[in-house]
Amino acid sequence: MSLLRALRYNSQTLCRNVISRSSSSLTDGEVRITEVLKEKFPRASALKVVDISGGCGAMYEIHIESDEFKGKRTVQQHQLVNQALKDEIKAMHGLRIFTDVPRK
Repeated sequence: MSLLRALRYNSQTLCRNVISRSSSSLTDGEVRITEVLKEKFPRASALKVVDISGGCGAMYEIHIESDEFKGKRTVQQHQLVNQALKDEIKAMHGLRIFTDVPRK
């Protein structure tokens, strides 16, 4: 199995585990990252942080929708999120970022 295929398989398995977890039980890392992003992006209309490492805090997936991304390319939007989380990223193995501008 190629490395890329193995990574995809493992991330799909992790996602299934996360989906089966109760949405009302956020990990400490999810709460901390959510608070940081709410502070850095106060106009965010949607924000979701999911620990996709099974709860150990090694890898997160972030979905954020904010007017602050308007007029910026995707890479610039992701750079803003990375900058906001610069201290938290140091302890992570990986981070998936999905950004968008609210539709009106």
